[in-house]
Amino acid sequence: MKWKKLGKIFDPLEHKLYEDYIGYAQSPQVLVFEDFVRIYFSIRKESENKKFVSHIQFIDMDKQFKKIINKSQHEVIATGALGCFDEHGIFPINVLRHNDKIYAYTSGWSRRVSVSVETSIGLAISRDNGSTFERVGSGPVLTASLNEPYLVVDGFVKVFDDLFHMWYIYGTDWVKVNESAEAERTYKIGHAVSKDGIFWEKEGRQIIQDKIDNECQALPTVIKIEERFYMFFAYRSTFDFRNNSNNAYRIGYAYSDDLVNWIRDDENVGIDVSSEGWDAEMISYPHVFECDKEIYMLYNGNHFGKNGFGIAKLENL
Repeated sequence: MKWKKLGKIFDPLEHKLYEDYIGYAQSPQVLVFEDFVRIYFSIRKESENKKFVSHIQFIDMDKQFKKIINKSQHEVIATGALGCFDEHGIFPINVLRHNDKIYAYTSGWSRRVSVSVETSIGLAISRDNGSTFERVGSGPVLTASLNEPYLVVDGFVKVFDDLFHMWYIYGTDWVKVNESAEAERTYKIGHAVSKDGIFWEKEGRQIIQDKIDNECQALPTVIKIEERFYMFFAYRSTFDFRNNSNNAYRIGYAYSDDLVNWIRDDENVGIDVSSEGWDAEMISYPHVFECDKEIYMLYNGNHFGKNGFGIAKLENL
């Protein structure tokens, strides 16, 4: 597999979006229209207590990904009400068309005391062609359960043969390296199915094998090319990943012929950090999609997307 990087295409600090924000354009994900591509992402604002709150915004680009033709200047979806699972932000959002509707699977964040956050996945629907979204309900459609006790997030949904498939991540543990340190979390990739996109049945297992010790997996994205399914995802070490580029996010890869058994094949992913520049220390949060018969990957670079996102084009499998 070979990807050709086409460069960074959006820097949030070079543009004015809705309200004030401190930067970031995390986890870019697309909705393809006839003559443009809408890219949703999460910006960060700072709350009164100096904590980050993530909000969804979007830009519209031409299909050559050269020109921004529109930017959201409004609230795309509000954060959750007091006490709800998404009270303290939405990051990321996964959008798809189905039966003349536009669904958005939202990753909601809420703060905790003993650990930093808890997360769950909600559902919203757009009635204005993806400009804004309204929640189906105030609660999540996928959340913690008996054997996935916390941190269900990063839902990515596709419909194959009239069945909804969701790939997501779930937490396996919170660990402190010492008593004074903040607890760090570990995620693994899971899978669930649904007949209606609302009520889900979890498969109940880690579906992608680990490659490194203390591996943390995130943000799966799946595409079907001919008769094979391809998954891309971010992975890193649970520990010392913020300031040590060797432990920071890289992009992993697996393939499947039946959506059940996945073979990990990172050696052939065909994309890595650059030798210098905005994605030299980290490459993360991939989103793979088709546009005009070409396959593209959006991704974030250094500092978890603080300085925006770039795009790569698949040249060959």
